[in-house]
Amino acid sequence: MEDMKKAVKEVNESMARMSKLQPKFMQAMGGLMECATTDGDLSRKTKELVAIGIAISKQCHWCIAHHVHQALEAGATENEIMETCLVAVLMGGGPALMHAQLAFKAVEDFKS
Repeated sequence: MEDMKKAVKEVNESMARMSKLQPKFMQAMGGLMECATTDGDLSRKTKELVAIGIAISKQCHWCIAHHVHQALEAGATENEIMETCLVAVLMGGGPALMHAQLAFKAVEDFKS
């Protein structure tokens, strides 16, 4: 199974390259990301848990790695992440179950 720390590194490197090629777009995207994940009526942690569920249902392993890392940074517990995965599996079926494994792997990788 993929090294999820490596996946986050790949995302960061790709975003840096894209920022050089399309700075205006990537600045706007960064602003959207910051706006969407900043504490509001929902905490940043809650928003990152929602993002994990969506990442699983959309089957994006880079998104799963990124948002598990961000959720842990925001104070999410392993159990909160696991329950988020269960809801994603409920909504996404078997393919979501297969991608939920990546979230489990990411928690292990980022806790080590």
